[in-house]
Amino acid sequence: MSLNRSEKEAVISDVTSLAAKAQTLVMAEYRGITVADMTRLRNDARSKGVTLSVLKNTLARRAVAGSAFEVVGDQMTGPLIYGFSEDAVAAAKVVADFAKTNDKLVIRGGAFGGKALDVEGVKQLANIPSKEVLLAQLLGLMQSPISRTARVLAALAEKRGGGETPAEAPAAEGVAA
Repeated sequence: MSLNRSEKEAVISDVTSLAAKAQTLVMAEYRGITVADMTRLRNDARSKGVTLSVLKNTLARRAVAGSAFEVVGDQMTGPLIYGFSEDAVAAAKVVADFAKTNDKLVIRGGAFGGKALDVEGVKQLANIPSKEVLLAQLLGLMQSPISRTARVLAALAEKRGGGETPAEAPAAEGVAA
């Protein structure tokens, strides 16, 4: 079904606004994927904040012109699904995880930070932990010295006090007398 001029302009403007907000673009060839599998992929992507779109490549090239994703304009050939995400790793993670279970989805490339990514680059980006995991790891690293110091001080106090806390020691002496 062919789009008229105003519909094409609307598609280009929608994708341009997506590209302006997104940090990552992942492109994958979807030839041979069943409707049920594609629906599962779209639902998974939607739940993780990734926008998947099947677009005509000429419209996609026009939409990303002038954006950080323009570097992959020459790779936009064939039946592609485009994944845009504001989270740096979400689009790559969704597409790469789905590609592991469905060999019909073939990652073609992507872009991040104004640089084109090949297939291996997309897979490496997908292997980076999410922002929440990285923050939790950082917090754990920051808490580690403090908790170790607290354990050492508690062990020293226990060793010196014979296992009694200072508040318990006078109460125990008063009962014994």
